[in-house]
Amino acid sequence: MEAYAIHKNALVAPRKARMTLDLIRGKKVSVAEAILENTNTKSSRLIIKVLKSAVANAINNEGANEDDLVIKECYINPGPVYKRIKFASRGNVDRRDKRTSHIYVKVTDNKNLTTEDETTKIEKKGA
Repeated sequence: MEAYAIHKNALVAPRKARMTLDLIRGKKVSVAEAILENTNTKSSRLIIKVLKSAVANAINNEGANEDDLVIKECYINPGPVYKRIKFASRGNVDRRDKRTSHIYVKVTDNKNLTTEDETTKIEKKGA
């Protein structure tokens, strides 16, 4: 059983958010929430919302137990870049890029989990 949640166009740079996301990859949900709550960054506050949404999706839609859930996948893709200007000295204009992110978190309880390697082994044995 797997469930996921996505936050699109989050106003945080992907490069900064990946550092926080790397802390929780592959961990149990309870441990990941504790890590994120004790990490004082804007990205951690956004990631914890996405994680809680993915857990709620797993519990409500799939009937999973919260204690069994593990973060299977989590990644951040760059979103659209908002281009803003700031006036500089001597009549120049500087461009300020406001980078956004798409935050993706997938949780699983590792039940009924078959990998691609296992399915190809089964197919080869049967052939």
